[in-house]
Amino acid sequence: MDKIDRKILHELQLDGRLSNQDLAQRVNLSPSPCLRRVRRLEEQGVIRGYTAIIDQKRYGYPLTVFTRISLARHDTETVAKFERRVREIDEIIDCFVLTGQRDYQLRVVAASLEDYERFMRDTLHTIPGIGSIDTSFAFGVVKQAPSLPHL
Repeated sequence: MDKIDRKILHELQLDGRLSNQDLAQRVNLSPSPCLRRVRRLEEQGVIRGYTAIIDQKRYGYPLTVFTRISLARHDTETVAKFERRVREIDEIIDCFVLTGQRDYQLRVVAASLEDYERFMRDTLHTIPGIGSIDTSFAFGVVKQAPSLPHL
């Protein structure tokens, strides 16, 4: 990946709906080589897809909850079952494996406190192997970058 590829990626992260013509102008290429580069980046999996950024509150999920999980056991089966189940739950937007005192951090969205309580009781608590759960509610967002740092 060279400097031009990185410029292309930067521009697409800022506006994924750019036409190839506009993208080519922004990165100082003619349209054909620009399109070839974009297709190559897609084929290599650098560009994994294109998506719309949805306003979470307006969509109906005003709560963002960070839930930290410690597993009771760390054997292969327990970890695999936990991770498989997490991938199936729509309310879990992100799941990160951590170092330190907790094993995982989840970013969960909920429509209300009652909705989150229902999620905890009916969904999260039913996953086998969880040893402890610690929850923090986000009061607001200071920064939520739509793009990776430009190199």
